[in-house]
Amino acid sequence: NAQIFHKFVYSWQNYKLMKKKLVVLSGAGISAESGISTFRDSNGLWENHRIEDVASPEGFARNPKLVLDFYNLRRRQLKDVKPNLAHEILAELEQDFDVYIITQNVDDLHERAGSKNVIHLHGELKKVRSVKNSTKIYDWEEDCNLGDCDELGNQLRPHIVWFGEMVPEMDNATKIASEADIFIVIGTSMQVYPAAGLIHYVPKNCEIFVVDPHLENQFTKHENFLKTSATEGMKILRKKLLK
Repeated sequence: NAQIFHKFVYSWQNYKLMKKKLVVLSGAGISAESGISTFRDSNGLWENHRIEDVASPEGFARNPKLVLDFYNLRRRQLKDVKPNLAHEILAELEQDFDVYIITQNVDDLHERAGSKNVIHLHGELKKVRSVKNSTKIYDWEEDCNLGDCDELGNQLRPHIVWFGEMVPEMDNATKIASEADIFIVIGTSMQVYPAAGLIHYVPKNCEIFVVDPHLENQFTKHENFLKTSATEGMKILRKKLLK
């Protein structure tokens, strides 16, 4: 019996090693189809706020209540949305591939769809952290208000990477991108750095697919560029990948 068990474990490990590594870079476009507003409107405002006022350390220092209220509203909105088919297909692909999602989104829709390996480059709405110690991070489902503090009495703030702040997960994301057999770019403008630079780290023999209705193709061969919504693109891509 022990011999059979070890044989099974060995076979399972080999099977996992045989799976191709599929790395996904996702952006606001995939969440938009679930009803989450994209980051910035054409007028440069985000929900009628200047970006500098709600997404920078200086904005938080000037008016912490405004910033906390802004992210409280975003967090509440998460309760009214669900993962869409694009999220679900990416989660299903874990049956056939070793899938890693690198997302610029701060929502938890990838996780709720069932994706296991999700790296949030720009932070997470459902977490907060201490203003004095960025490693003190807490799961947080409800509103975060002035007076909500860590164990040492330091105010909590959204666990979001604001403009001008370091991107702590970038090294991890770069390493994962550099090991990709397949790289999918979905629902991102490829304008926000350093996230957009990840495409330059993929190996030369890596197959790149791009799904976005607004991008112009400068990233991959013509047949791998899908100028469609995230859900439509992932339906097409699932068939291509599983052939």
